[in-house]
Amino acid sequence: MNVEQNGLTVPPHLRAIHEAEYPHFSDAEMTRRRTVIADLLTESGLDHLVFCGANRFGSAVQWLTGWPVTTEAVGVFTPGVPDVMFVQHVNHAPLAQKIASRAEVAWGGGSSIAAAIGVLERRGAQNGRVGVIGPMTFEQHATLSDRFGIITNLNRAYIKLRQVKSVEEIDWMRIGAALTDRGMLALRDGLRPGLSERELGDVVERAYVPFGGTTVIHFIGVTAMNNPGLGVPTQFAANRKVAPGDIVFAEISAAFWDHPGQVLRSFALGAEPTPLYRDLHAAADAAFAAVAAVLRDGALPRDVIAAASVIEDSGFTIIDDLLHGYGGGYLPPVLGSKSRPSAHVPDEPFRAGMIVVIQPNVVTRDGKAGVQTGEMVLITKSGIEPFHAVPRGFLRV
Repeated sequence: MNVEQNGLTVPPHLRAIHEAEYPHFSDAEMTRRRTVIADLLTESGLDHLVFCGANRFGSAVQWLTGWPVTTEAVGVFTPGVPDVMFVQHVNHAPLAQKIASRAEVAWGGGSSIAAAIGVLERRGAQNGRVGVIGPMTFEQHATLSDRFGIITNLNRAYIKLRQVKSVEEIDWMRIGAALTDRGMLALRDGLRPGLSERELGDVVERAYVPFGGTTVIHFIGVTAMNNPGLGVPTQFAANRKVAPGDIVFAEISAAFWDHPGQVLRSFALGAEPTPLYRDLHAAADAAFAAVAAVLRDGALPRDVIAAASVIEDSGFTIIDDLLHGYGGGYLPPVLGSKSRPSAHVPDEPFRAGMIVVIQPNVVTRDGKAGVQTGEMVLITKSGIEPFHAVPRGFLRV
């Protein structure tokens, strides 16, 4: 996907999706999703699924209906019949009905979970035959289990389903990657002494919001290269102004209807990188290249960790994760390095169609100096395919 200075360029087959009033996945894609969920219910000995989300969290709602969760959404999936979904607040229902047009959508009244239970009762749901996907509150679970007994948690199985993307999902994420590129290029081109970190965030967002992008994250770190005190971009902007001799490093994700890109870069402002920062970024570049060289269908997570040992060989470590799955959430595998292990290293191999972010955040052992580089890639049978067009490397601006 190419990014132009004054616009967003997408391949012809994606232009109609990007330019639609409200884009929708094809009937074939939505049928595929319903089929795999119906199969999951059968494998789990279940008849019905409650799917839920709140405050833009809970990707199964959009995956099954097209509706990006606002305040709250609770839906009921039963194989062979249309989904029913209840939303909060009442003023959100009209748009939800338009976007989630394949489902029967209504306001949930005083309790969306109670409304969903009413649907389950009308569909003859039995005790122990209901599953759930999504972030359910204690009160929601208690209400549901009081009526239908043990509720089966299908979140792990759902996450596994989301790891491998369909062709259409990959296309939507290509649009998200192009929007994300605009944010990073705007940061690169808009950097100048005197801007605050808050203003840097504004520069980033102005680049993709006019093209339908929404912010997932823009984590930005700023510190003086000759007296560093920060090893990883921060989640909240400080009210600090950038100055010549600073490093500005960032992790940016913009999304197209919850289908994001992710790109990470480091910039030296008004000065050449110091020897320490040159060494840090050289190790990060080497780690990225080494990981990219081993990633393919059938590669194992431990292969990735071994490939990144160039970080430790250079005398450095990491703070942020080395690699993680992406698209539909922050997905497994989530990998660290030899010197900063991850909580769990799975044995399951990478599969073609998975989307991951390679992001070596190489830092000094004391954590006071660091760089960030990397981007989102698609795993293929023979290697990886990049999504992003932002030039790599440690650039002076």
